[in-house]
Amino acid sequence: MSHLTTVQNWLEQNKFDIAYVSDWHNIQYFTGFGSDPIERTLALFIFPDKDPFIFAPALEVEAVKKAGWSYPVYGYLDHEDPYALIKKHILALTSAPKKWALEKNALTVERYEKLKTNFPEASFTGDISSLIEHEKLFKTPAEIEKLKVAGKWADVAFEVGFKALSTSRTEQDIVAEIEYEMKKNGIMHMSFDTIIQSGANAADPHGAPKADLIKPNALCLFDLGVEYAGYMSDASRTVAFGEVDQKSAEIYQVCLEAQLAAMAAARPGITAQELDKIARDIITKAGYGEYFIHRLGHGIGQSDHEFPSIMEGNELVLEPGMCFSIEPGIYIPQVAGVRIEDCVYITEDGCEAFTHTPKELLVLPVK
Repeated sequence: MSHLTTVQNWLEQNKFDIAYVSDWHNIQYFTGFGSDPIERTLALFIFPDKDPFIFAPALEVEAVKKAGWSYPVYGYLDHEDPYALIKKHILALTSAPKKWALEKNALTVERYEKLKTNFPEASFTGDISSLIEHEKLFKTPAEIEKLKVAGKWADVAFEVGFKALSTSRTEQDIVAEIEYEMKKNGIMHMSFDTIIQSGANAADPHGAPKADLIKPNALCLFDLGVEYAGYMSDASRTVAFGEVDQKSAEIYQVCLEAQLAAMAAARPGITAQELDKIARDIITKAGYGEYFIHRLGHGIGQSDHEFPSIMEGNELVLEPGMCFSIEPGIYIPQVAGVRIEDCVYITEDGCEAFTHTPKELLVLPVK
């Protein structure tokens, strides 16, 4: 059964007239066409008993067709009112839909109000977000193969970054080297802005690379991923650039123990919160619990952050085909930061990582 058929059946069972998919990642998931429309309107409309259609900026219409979309696609010019045209196309298919299902976690207030203006008699109480999250939660073998290739290129990126470390180069220089090498190899997009943080800078978990020179005899954190065929990788490694002090080495080993324990425990039947607790308890027992300040992991797929969250309070039972990150971290302000991360997929009896760069503390010579 196709993903579109799943939605059509859901609409019929719940007596909704129409679903409006507005997140472009989800449009790509259902249609094979992916493009960030930025400020323009890109939409997918799904009906329980009629063919779906894509509504897109005119400049994307031919690309939609080339992507293999076999149903109607309608375009609009920049000076036209997209929601007035959407109304026209819907009314050409059916009477004005009364019960709508929306992506409530994606649709902007502005666009919601435009819908209400054009369909004043309609009810917009339906939320299709959780259905889409559940549908995307279980990756197919073909999707997992794409994630494996994305992971392979993340491993290549780590290798480039490790070799580029030098006291004469800045964090930003290392990012530029990695992304240049990726582009030379045909990888045109990273999953997210590459993060390289040296020394105490790594204590800021999502800090941007700075124009600071790489520090000798300190830990250096890499967090990166690439896009391959519409699927993402996301991984972190922390290396020693020269000989590091005892405190830095200690927090690295604690973080590694937590990550390896969670990797070993990830299997069908365990819940997301139980997996988080396994890693968190190790870090807490070692005295660093207050410095592990984020969830253990997040889903991965067409976006670098997807459902589910691997965290306290999430009782989701893990099943084969689910893909997510395992990334404990310890961040001590003004001292150092460590994060070790692999994204994995759940198998019948455990998990397999998409990235394979070694995790024992790598000590690189200062140069």
